[in-house]
Amino acid sequence: MTSTPTTIDDVTELSAVNSILGAIGQSPINELDFSNPEISFIYNILKDVNRDIQDEGWIFNTEHHYTLSPDANNQIALPSNILRMDVTDGQNNRVTNVVKRGGKLYDKVEHSYKFTKDQHLDIVWLFEFRDLPSVFQRYITLRASTRAASQLVSSPELTQMLAQQEAFARASCMEYECNQGDYSVMGHPEGTKYQSYQPSMALNRYA
Repeated sequence: MTSTPTTIDDVTELSAVNSILGAIGQSPINELDFSNPEISFIYNILKDVNRDIQDEGWIFNTEHHYTLSPDANNQIALPSNILRMDVTDGQNNRVTNVVKRGGKLYDKVEHSYKFTKDQHLDIVWLFEFRDLPSVFQRYITLRASTRAASQLVSSPELTQMLAQQEAFARASCMEYECNQGDYSVMGHPEGTKYQSYQPSMALNRYA
């Protein structure tokens, strides 16, 4: 039985590499063969761009008030995919200032790895390419294509065209960020509620 073609496909690192290859006029590949210098080079560009973009900190990879607990030795081992972190409400909390050091949480104020209670952090995570929202997958792929074209192809026109597509893709990411972030000029923190003024509420009477 012949399967019906579909335009809905999962975006993988392989498909992203093939998109980059297509953008610079190269043939697609069936697998990621890192013994091929060009494929390895393009894949490394994709990885670098993926990290660079996620390191900006977006709504999909930023968590606030994330709790990390000390182990039996009063130390906190950190997940390997943390890009950045800061103490929650760090503007007001000057007692603790933490960084990642040796794969563990380190307190710069106390000059110690020792923690006797849970720590609440705002964390920017690094996720696998396949787990990113589609608009970010496209943005990363296009930025990687622009970088690959500038380094592998002597065509200013191609690089300019890809850079323009990259700019459009970033605009889509910004739109995603605004829609998903539910941001407010009132600056209400995540996890809180805000109800705007409603004239009809003035009719309510309470005993």
